[in-house]
Amino acid sequence: MKKRVFWLLFLGLLVLASRLFSGDLEPRFHSKEEVKWKVPFGRSYDYSNILVTRAVDGDTLVLENNERVRLIGIDTPEMHESDKLNRDAQRSRQDVETIKQLGRRSYEFTKKLVEGKRVRLEFDVEKFDRYKRILAYVYLLDGSFLNAIIIEQGYASLLTYPPNVKYADLFLKLYREARQNQRGLWR
Repeated sequence: MKKRVFWLLFLGLLVLASRLFSGDLEPRFHSKEEVKWKVPFGRSYDYSNILVTRAVDGDTLVLENNERVRLIGIDTPEMHESDKLNRDAQRSRQDVETIKQLGRRSYEFTKKLVEGKRVRLEFDVEKFDRYKRILAYVYLLDGSFLNAIIIEQGYASLLTYPPNVKYADLFLKLYREARQNQRGLWR
């Protein structure tokens, strides 16, 4: 029995290693603008031109392939009951209903910008968060930088988790300007 388990594990590792070395588990960079991710048992997804089917909230999207994308560098208020909502209420000393209303405004802003539109994803160091969502900077096909727009218009706070800090300085600048000029949620 132990030998059989050993050989099954060994064969599984060989298959995994062959896929890794063939590149089937890594993103394929065809050009500076085009990124394709090949799944070993399915189809390739072109993250340089993929449809956003739904905004879940102000900082999370669903793609046409049903993957969720968490926008890097930003944090929007919660809309639904959760532990995070309660922590945010205690930390900010705002009541839960106020935070939910702010979350709804942020969601509506993001939804209007991106839902039903095709986008290009740009990755940083880490590709996924602990919830298995794709971590990305999102660009509309006209070149508009979604993460930056949401901050610039005052619908998000900063949320920086190293090593994903490529645009942290830009986001900080935009956040300060939005607060100073009382845009979006800062009115």
